Amino acid sequence: MNTATLLWVACPFVVGFFIYLLPRFDRPLALAGVWASIAYAALAFNHQAPINLRLVDNFGISLSVDTLAAFFILTNGLVTTAVLIYCWSSQRTAFFYAQVLILHGSVNAAFACTDFVSLYVALEVLSIATFLVIAYPRSDRSIWVALRYLFTSNIAMLFYLVGAALVYKTHHSFDFAGLSTAPSEATSLIFLGLVVKGGIFISGLWLPLTHSESESPTSALMSGIVVKASVLPLLRCAVILPDIDPIVRIFGVGTALLGAFYAICEKDTKRLLAFSTVSQLGFILAAPEVGGFYALTHGLVKSALFLITGQFASRSLDQLHRQPIARNLWIALLIASFSISGFPLLSGFGAKILTLENIFNWQEVGMNLAAVGTAIAYAKFIFLPHSPSDPAAKPQRNFWIAMAILLGGLFVANVVYYQAYTLENITKPLGITAIGWLAYYLIFRRATFKLPTIFEQFEHLLGWMGLTLILIFWMAVA
Repeated sequence: MNTATLLWVACPFVVGFFIYLLPRFDRPLALAGVWASIAYAALAFNHQAPINLRLVDNFGISLSVDTLAAFFILTNGLVTTAVLIYCWSSQRTAFFYAQVLILHGSVNAAFACTDFVSLYVALEVLSIATFLVIAYPRSDRSIWVALRYLFTSNIAMLFYLVGAALVYKTHHSFDFAGLSTAPSEATSLIFLGLVVKGGIFISGLWLPLTHSESESPTSALMSGIVVKASVLPLLRCAVILPDIDPIVRIFGVGTALLGAFYAICEKDTKRLLAFSTVSQLGFILAAPEVGGFYALTHGLVKSALFLITGQFASRSLDQLHRQPIARNLWIALLIASFSISGFPLLSGFGAKILTLENIFNWQEVGMNLAAVGTAIAYAKFIFLPHSPSDPAAKPQRNFWIAMAILLGGLFVANVVYYQAYTLENITKPLGITAIGWLAYYLIFRRATFKLPTIFEQFEHLLGWMGLTLILIFWMAVA
């Protein structure tokens, strides 16, 4: 498996290089590179023990793939496959497909890294690839949004690099386990880089504008997989180091509540989905040991939702209430919204149950409130008016193939935690959803208040970094 692991890490970059040499075969080559990841994820699930590969002994440079990482790798493969198929008939050039594949490979590398320096390299390559994909339309707006993302990410990773240096100074190794006895400053700086990069808590306020202003396929990639490249290292640290676990869980609860609150107040479909991504990242962090299954479910759902809303005539929910959407689009929207709300028969139900079964008592109130907030936010989609599809409209075959992959995965993934299907477990999510729908109908359906966006401005993002650093340092010392 060591050879297979090295080939899997290198494959997207090698194939991406060949796309430049053979641009006529850009789409098949990109798809082949991504399918290699899906095949490797299947091998990782079947492998009984974690796959550990030490690259440089003296510095602790190593790769590791276990069941937790396999969920993230599978998510990356499925989401990227769906996006490539969605874009198949578009006029995008070989450059786009090569960058998507390099993005895919850098995310895979980040999932496998178990030391701070190789993770830094993977995340920096990821930043450059993401910048190029966001800026692909070459409009003034897309270039500014891409630069804003790159600046924010690079500033955060400078803090991260200093923290990694402090870990090495203490242990002469960059291994994750070295964080246990490293200075509190190292924990603070490394975690600041990861929470900013992952769009977590108040440091994640860069995320709504970036995701909402990007093209739908790019938004699907960023929300489905890119932000998770920084989430998995946090989960690994929480699982390996008991002292780190409470910090990650606290950020999980705070992130889930913050994102849900903003999503409830949104009237723009893409911004609602972006804030929902922030909230759902909180659910992944709230129970680190089982976060992989929730990451898979969220990646499939959110990618599908961004691609679906990209088909709407408007991003405004108010306008969509006056202009019904096509019924076939509404059905796809319904399935995805039901899954993320925790309805049975979809993997979102099992993922939510598994997460809530593995949280601590002090987390229960916050996570249940976030679940109600999720139900309120997605009621805005579920109760949109719809009408029969226009028979004269040209069928979008690639879009529906992508939906079959993403939404079909929500049904198939039920097998991961079929034990969730008990009467008690089924009753609770239905009750939470009913409360959310009732609150939407009585209060939020006609609500007109909107939260200010001033806190999302670039200069304020730097201020949030400082506040987050102080907060993490206080928790690390405590």
